[in-house]
Amino acid sequence: MSFFNRLLLQCRSGFEKEAAAEITDQCATIGVYGYCTLNQGDGFLLFHVQQEGDAERAIREVNFSQLIFIRQWLVCGECQVLERDDRVSQIEAVISDFPSCADLWVEYPDTTEGRELATFARKFSSALAQRLRKTGCLKKEKPNKALRLVLFTLTGSDIFVGYSAVANSAPWPLGIPRLKFPKKAPSRSTLKLEEAWHWFIPKAEWDLRLAHGSTAVDLGAAPGGWTWQLVQRSMFVTAVDNGPMQEALMESGQVKHVLEDAYKFLPEKPVNLMVCDVADKPIKTAEMAAYWVINGYCEEAIFNLKLPMKQRYTEVVSCFNHIAETFMKAGLAYELSAKHLYHDREEITCLLRIL
Repeated sequence: MSFFNRLLLQCRSGFEKEAAAEITDQCATIGVYGYCTLNQGDGFLLFHVQQEGDAERAIREVNFSQLIFIRQWLVCGECQVLERDDRVSQIEAVISDFPSCADLWVEYPDTTEGRELATFARKFSSALAQRLRKTGCLKKEKPNKALRLVLFTLTGSDIFVGYSAVANSAPWPLGIPRLKFPKKAPSRSTLKLEEAWHWFIPKAEWDLRLAHGSTAVDLGAAPGGWTWQLVQRSMFVTAVDNGPMQEALMESGQVKHVLEDAYKFLPEKPVNLMVCDVADKPIKTAEMAAYWVINGYCEEAIFNLKLPMKQRYTEVVSCFNHIAETFMKAGLAYELSAKHLYHDREEITCLLRIL
């Protein structure tokens, strides 16, 4: 349908240009072309496709899990301007020729102004979903085939109406897992690692890949935000940092503190997991992570790449190309996942392991 002529893409405020570059590149790989419109700081952007049907094709054929700066997406048309006294009936009219959808989310930009719409979104979602189920507009579908009706609201009246593929989109509204900061953790950075696990490791694999009693190295550990998460998984951790660690972590009996430069340290025995949240040049961290994985010092690595103020997307592509070349020379297949997490700022978080 010609109505669905654009993708609405959610991202962290201030990273709209990176998301635009990314969606342009990813869509080009499947022969979908278009242009982006955006306002810096809005927390979302629009990708306008050139050919009818290309927006729907993009959300099915572009692998959402490979998108870095894009937190969530949907297919939509123009922004709808609704009368406030009867939004539900107007939405029903808009979606009358939509494909069948299994459920409904009402989302909003992750900005200061956007978050003021959270209460409206919750209440409107509940009322609208009840109505649409009664009228048969929402129908149960198998998860791998189901579509999700999505309303992206800019105000109580200005709303983009569209849909996303349940199996090829973020499993959380706004693409943000709801995590609670643990009061006993030494720093808020602890939530980066927990969020990374939710993005990169299927829950069914946690007991295997984050197994109790397994071993880990935390490079640049102080004061212990990431180490704290590892200890909660009952792992035995070598924390590498010249700075001090939280005393409570050291009293757990699961942490060995090594006073050494994070980039020079190598474990005496291979470990299950290496994590790194060091602030340094991203290419240096990417090289180090690849070296650890290729040479068997760890089974997998989770690390942050601290991005420059300019050319952030270009820097990410450069780091990933370097990792690809390194593994190609080693003759090894690998998995590389990356996401600009909700708890990240000027950085992205990556997972790297041999297949």
